[in-house]
Amino acid sequence: MKEKLNSLKKEIINKVDNIKSIKELYELKVVYLGKKGKINEFTSLMKDLKPEEKKELGMALNSFNNEVNELFEKKQDELELLDINQKLSSEEIDITLPGTKLHVGGTHPLTKVVEEIEELFFSMGYDIVEGPEIESDLYNFEKLNIPKDHPARDAHDSFYIDPEYLLRTHTSPVQARTMEKTSGPIRIIVPGKTYRRDNDATHSHQFMQIEGLVIGEDISMADLKGTLEVFAKKMFGDKSKVRFRPSFFPFTEPSIEVDVSCFKCDSGCSLCKHTSWIEILGAGMVHPNVLTASGYDPNKYTAFAFGMGLERVAMLKYGINDIRHFYNNDLRFLDDFNRFEGDNNEIK
Repeated sequence: MKEKLNSLKKEIINKVDNIKSIKELYELKVVYLGKKGKINEFTSLMKDLKPEEKKELGMALNSFNNEVNELFEKKQDELELLDINQKLSSEEIDITLPGTKLHVGGTHPLTKVVEEIEELFFSMGYDIVEGPEIESDLYNFEKLNIPKDHPARDAHDSFYIDPEYLLRTHTSPVQARTMEKTSGPIRIIVPGKTYRRDNDATHSHQFMQIEGLVIGEDISMADLKGTLEVFAKKMFGDKSKVRFRPSFFPFTEPSIEVDVSCFKCDSGCSLCKHTSWIEILGAGMVHPNVLTASGYDPNKYTAFAFGMGLERVAMLKYGINDIRHFYNNDLRFLDDFNRFEGDNNEIK
């Protein structure tokens, strides 16, 4: 039996030495070490042997298997190394060639504006608060002193889910919710998505707002003006000025529209419609009814609030002429924005 094993070993060594590829090596390994291989033929003979002979043959087969496996592994390492060297010699790399230019993304203009505004007001001591986008009539209208017959409540202006709930039309409900949970001074901004039935070059059925609310004792219109002047200089340049115009909102009294001086001209241009002023937001002193509805004593506390459309701020800041660019996910627009960011070029 030992003579046969030695003869088989020489046969395997001879054939392994002549192997030229990994595939051939695997095929040869199956011939000798597979389930139906030649080595297993010796195992089938053990049933006819005596116990002493079985033990002796078993030890010989184990030793033989280990030697043959080691032989195949060594040959496999040699062939793999040979393949690598052949590839390196045939696939030369010219390290002087320029590398592949990878497409690098950038920050979406709305995200950038939100981050800038949040950073500004956070540095002024404001908290950043969020709330639900599906809102009840109570918080979206009732607690904000919006009367039952106000046009904003009509179905052609708002997205109602049922008679009681709708997609919020502004972020002001978060102010009402925050006031309910707090009994003292408040200083917050509320960024988020809002929804109205509108869709054209300057309006969208979904858009983003950011509102601010400050409640305390002896809060005045002067505090509001100073806050908005700081905001205007941060967003539109150090030379920016703020102008207040009387207006009306159900949740503030007095109410104002806020304009910022045109940052593209001194005497009038198409951006400011030749007025030298650009409307950016609405604001005012919080109506006593709004304070009372959320548990605040209007004889002790006063407050101011302001709100703006983030798309409008981004359009003015970056010269974007169509609000729909923000939501079309057109990579050409996003690439243009990142390319021209910081310039005075208008993105068409």
